[in-house]
Amino acid sequence: MIEIWESKVRKEQLNKLPIIIPLVIYHGKERWKASTALKEMITGYDKLAEDVKIYIPNYEYLLYDISRFTDEEIKGKAQLKIFFTTVRDIFTKSGKGAWDSIDRAIAYLKELEDKQTATEYFETLMRYIFSVDKSLTSSDVSKIVKKIETTYPEGSEVVMTLAEKLREEGLKEGLKEGLEKGLEKGMEKGLEKGLEKGKREERITTAIKLLTKKFGPLPEELKSKISKLDSVTLEIIIDGIFDYESLDDVKKYIN
Repeated sequence: MIEIWESKVRKEQLNKLPIIIPLVIYHGKERWKASTALKEMITGYDKLAEDVKIYIPNYEYLLYDISRFTDEEIKGKAQLKIFFTTVRDIFTKSGKGAWDSIDRAIAYLKELEDKQTATEYFETLMRYIFSVDKSLTSSDVSKIVKKIETTYPEGSEVVMTLAEKLREEGLKEGLKEGLEKGLEKGMEKGLEKGLEKGKREERITTAIKLLTKKFGPLPEELKSKISKLDSVTLEIIIDGIFDYESLDDVKKYIN
């Protein structure tokens, strides 16, 4: 509501705000449990003095929980009935809801004289069903196409084209997601390897420097062998630097 008012003020330079009647259309699986009055969401509102309440925003909103409405209770034009019955069933009836919605939509769309409008609306409906109802399989889609061919021929081509398009979109999205995850994983591994390599090289330098300081210049062969050691062994050599009495004590970790 605030966003609508702000938009009106900015774009139309209004001095007064338009009336907004808030309406919630709900179609979830569970019953709507939230309060329909703002005052019931504000802690201690009922205990406030009346001269304080006048400064606290309060309003109620209309709630239409269409998941509880029957087909007979949903009235209006074909498009409206299709919309309400479809969103009512898509979550509560899963796969069966899709079949029921398609059957009803076909019956309602036959009421429309403008076949072009009916076909366009049918495409919107099918796109919504295919994208929301994840329980539909390729076998279900094939059955839907066959059923529509006999009951609503105008929509059969729409469904076949849309199903193929959505399949391609799904493949592209899957490929994109796979590439993104692969790149992300590769970068993480690369970073880990880079950090580990940097730490290992630092340990090599430290080990050679400490041993040189204690025993004098090291033979090139020994330095070469030290540079091939893993991080764990290098760490052990560095930690024991004060305990070595000769290079022989170090060589036992190298050979």
